[in-house]
Amino acid sequence: MLLFAGRAVACKNFKKRTFQLDLMTSRQSKLQEDTYFRVMGILHDNPNKTQRELADMIGLSLGGLNYCLRSLIDKGFVKMQNFNNSKNKIKFVYLLTPKGIKEKSVLTFRFLERKLKEYDALKAEIEVVKGQFDLSGNSKLKILHLD
Repeated sequence: MLLFAGRAVACKNFKKRTFQLDLMTSRQSKLQEDTYFRVMGILHDNPNKTQRELADMIGLSLGGLNYCLRSLIDKGFVKMQNFNNSKNKIKFVYLLTPKGIKEKSVLTFRFLERKLKEYDALKAEIEVVKGQFDLSGNSKLKILHLD
């Protein structure tokens, strides 16, 4: 039973749906964290890159990168400064703040931890697949034909 607007409502799939939403949210948060990690890494080394250059380097759309930068700025991880370059056009520089540098190190640790787990899982899966073939490359699996 689930309480909704003060009433008990039956929902037998509630736990399953909640798990699916948590999984989706978790997957989205990992993708977002990976994007932040990559953007902050590039900004750390190349603060004078344009948004278009950053978007191309990371593989995001220009709008997606703009959204990411705005989020990083709102969180206080990146600050944007503008200056006039030699052609008197306004150009922006994106700098990591001290808070951003700290967050980048946290993201780096989590990214590495997550990728090592993925690597270990992939190695285990490769071993299982290798076990399905003998050394001559012939499959140990039997293929059934249903006519």
